[in-house]
Amino acid sequence: MTAISNAGALNDIRVVEMGQLIAGPFCGQLLGDMGAEIVKIEPPETGGPMRQWGQGDTPSWWRVIARNKYSVGLDLRSKEGQDIARDLIVKADILIENFRPGTLEKWNLNPQDLLSANPKLIVVRMSGYGQTGPYSQRPGYGGIGEAMGGWRGIVGDPDRPPARMGVSIGDTLAATYGCMGALTALHHRHKTGQGQIVDSALYEAVLQVMESSIADYSVSGTKRQRTGSILPKIAPSNVYPCKDGEYLIGGNGDTVFARLAAAMGQSELASDPRYATHVARGENQAELDAIIGRWTSQWTVAELEQKMLDAAVPSGRIFDPEDMMRDPHFAAREALVTMDDPDLGPVTMQGVFPKLSATPGSIRRPAPQSIGQDTAEILERWLGRKQDAADA
Repeated sequence: MTAISNAGALNDIRVVEMGQLIAGPFCGQLLGDMGAEIVKIEPPETGGPMRQWGQGDTPSWWRVIARNKYSVGLDLRSKEGQDIARDLIVKADILIENFRPGTLEKWNLNPQDLLSANPKLIVVRMSGYGQTGPYSQRPGYGGIGEAMGGWRGIVGDPDRPPARMGVSIGDTLAATYGCMGALTALHHRHKTGQGQIVDSALYEAVLQVMESSIADYSVSGTKRQRTGSILPKIAPSNVYPCKDGEYLIGGNGDTVFARLAAAMGQSELASDPRYATHVARGENQAELDAIIGRWTSQWTVAELEQKMLDAAVPSGRIFDPEDMMRDPHFAAREALVTMDDPDLGPVTMQGVFPKLSATPGSIRRPAPQSIGQDTAEILERWLGRKQDAADA
């Protein structure tokens, strides 16, 4: 692989990632994309479980979530592994972990002791329920956090049990807030020289994106319900049928709806008292969706897209990975990038976000191919130790 220069803003930051599954590793992926050097500690016999995760005949999730990382094989249940991990953490700026609360302490890696040895350290701790409170010791996966935070209960059709998203949104939200906390703590450290602990709970990360659901209930007793593909009282904003698929139209603003009605050849809808205002359209949402659906079903997706573009109505296709990989906008913005993997060959994956003008992030190295492949390099470069120190 051709060497890629590291212009990321975090190119002087060292991170030890002790995470497993999704939340911890995704936080590490985000920091690594921004330029940080990520040392991922894996069990030397089995490696991280994400090496086996993904869909299809050849799982490839590891290639995404472990990019830009170095693999160090350490048995954290052994004293030798704990000692080496502690020495690495003393040299690090950030430690990421997403074990059940108390696990680090059980491994003689109490964050308070680590902060005493390295006062500038930032410890990002992710868990289902947080490090404190009566539920802190409960095991908590992403789906549990989505349920407790309120997300799962409002996803799906009203006549069916709660549905889930096709991705582990609870885990990635907790990781994103963990990353945000780490960056905030870095700014505080820049001013004071002091590190701190970042406590990111899965259920609270989900709760944070629940908009006004809590406030609505506290003020008026209103609880959001499952509403399928619509948002109640927001119309028209839905997925509509075409001859060869479905198409999303968001025409709920008054002026936008007038343009949509004109494009439909039904300009009178914009002045009809049932649809003339935002409130009126919300009250007659189902009826209006049916009118629009009858019209859209006359066209192919491509034909309808052109009509919406001509009328300046916000709209869009429903993309799948095949659509993304052949779309010119994804290509122009490098939203997708292709990496050469030693085992799989070219692997296309999402690029680095967000885009920074002065300190752009990058993917500089593929995911570690073998467990602990970088142990000797990291122990020598970080700790000045030779290969035999890796036998932990």
